[in-house]
Amino acid sequence: MSESTDSKTTTIASHTLRDPLHLSPPPPSTSIYNFSLPDADNHLIDFTQFHNKVLLIVNVASLCGFTPQYHELQQLYDKYHAKGLEILGFPCNQFGNQEPQSDHKIASQCRRDFGVKFPIMKKTKVNGEDQSALYQFLKDAKCGMFGFKGVRWNFEKFIINRKGDVVARFDSWITPSQFDGFIQKLLDEGEES
Repeated sequence: MSESTDSKTTTIASHTLRDPLHLSPPPPSTSIYNFSLPDADNHLIDFTQFHNKVLLIVNVASLCGFTPQYHELQQLYDKYHAKGLEILGFPCNQFGNQEPQSDHKIASQCRRDFGVKFPIMKKTKVNGEDQSALYQFLKDAKCGMFGFKGVRWNFEKFIINRKGDVVARFDSWITPSQFDGFIQKLLDEGEES
């Protein structure tokens, strides 16, 4: 057994001893850069490309009262993409069935109706037993308001800094323009000379 395998076994074993009923998830053993996920057109997005970038991950829906936030997300992308901001939109149908369309139709509508140029990913589950491993990672890294771990609604946003740390989580009603300055600060802090 390799040294890395031994340490993983030790981590899992010590977690089992502390939590024999498995009521809490094991400690995170991954990095944001370990993920590779398909976009709506089924092209694999390798997250290693986001090294030294500020990443905004948001669960989206086409039939939601917060759907107009697509415009502000695109404005952020236009303003900061050249400085290192990346945005990934993850369609989700778990909240009021507000994203019933196919992946291709979702991406087409985002481009057509909102001028979205950032990647729209395949439809994703953000909560529950069959949730995306990415969303489990994000929620483990940063709880929501009042310590709530689950994603509460569409357009909840996670911000990852240039080092790969999940540094912020914004609820649905916090619009992208409200954290524009925060994005600018993160981009300025780690900018390569």
